[in-house]
Amino acid sequence: MPAEGKSDMERIGLFSEMGYVTIGDKYVSHYMRPFNEAASKNRQMLPGGTKTLSALQTGYFEPQFVRIFDGEAYSNPVQLRRRYRLAESKKNLGKAFLPSNGDKLPCGLGSYYGTIGGSYTYFSPQLKAKDRYIPPGKNFYTNPGKKGTGYGYANLTIDEQYPHEPDGYEVERMNAKKVQEEHKQLVKGGPFKLNLYPQEYFDMNPYFNDKPLPPVKKPPPEKPIAPPFKPSSPAKKVGGMKGGTFDPYPSHSTDPYVTKKSKAVTTNKERQIFHPPPGPKSRPVTSIITLNVTRSLNVKNYKTAQMPSY
Repeated sequence: MPAEGKSDMERIGLFSEMGYVTIGDKYVSHYMRPFNEAASKNRQMLPGGTKTLSALQTGYFEPQFVRIFDGEAYSNPVQLRRRYRLAESKKNLGKAFLPSNGDKLPCGLGSYYGTIGGSYTYFSPQLKAKDRYIPPGKNFYTNPGKKGTGYGYANLTIDEQYPHEPDGYEVERMNAKKVQEEHKQLVKGGPFKLNLYPQEYFDMNPYFNDKPLPPVKKPPPEKPIAPPFKPSSPAKKVGGMKGGTFDPYPSHSTDPYVTKKSKAVTTNKERQIFHPPPGPKSRPVTSIITLNVTRSLNVKNYKTAQMPSY
């Protein structure tokens, strides 16, 4: 621990502070300092300027015109194709195949000239010999239908005449009455009523109620009101004699007034001064700009690094 000041642990949170390399160096301001100082020193690469394309050789990269096929012999493509055909024709074993005769064309409809096999008997248009046609036997005969609509004409239907039955008086009403009585016998209970008939939102009579009214409730019996509490005697007022207190006034003490003296702070081993433990120590922190420069500029790309422009 040094004789004067704080220790390295208390100042920066390290056991010992590292030595500085730049002791005694001149201060260089970082204000308006270029990123690459070597780019502004010594001679730089100076191009010769732009060249415009023209008929002269100065508009090209090479000092003289260079041929693509320099020293190549002249070749005739027509002659090369003929030599190739002759070389391929020597590979043939015989002459080219030629048919004996040309194609024969048919002459008119129904002519077999030019075909391979000629005509066929199956396609001959001549009539074949057929047996004599014998018609089948006759069917049974029926009498012709009788004329008339059948309504009001006798002996026109299958039966000889319509059977006449007398109609009773009000037969339909009697039959409907019988059907209704049979239906009532089959019904076991009363008619089904649905309680979901749509009604108006507000009733015409707001005082009308379908439900019976509940019985009238009897009011609860009234409880007797107790008389207010009154103390036996009025409260005593506080005065110089202390008459309103619960206990009597104590006797006055005759002790003299003495001031207490503060004790001096001792620094012996028995009573030491309390020192709180030191809090967390701060340590040097690298700035974000330095980290970004370190990441973007390293050993591999420091030669090809370029300053970004925004």
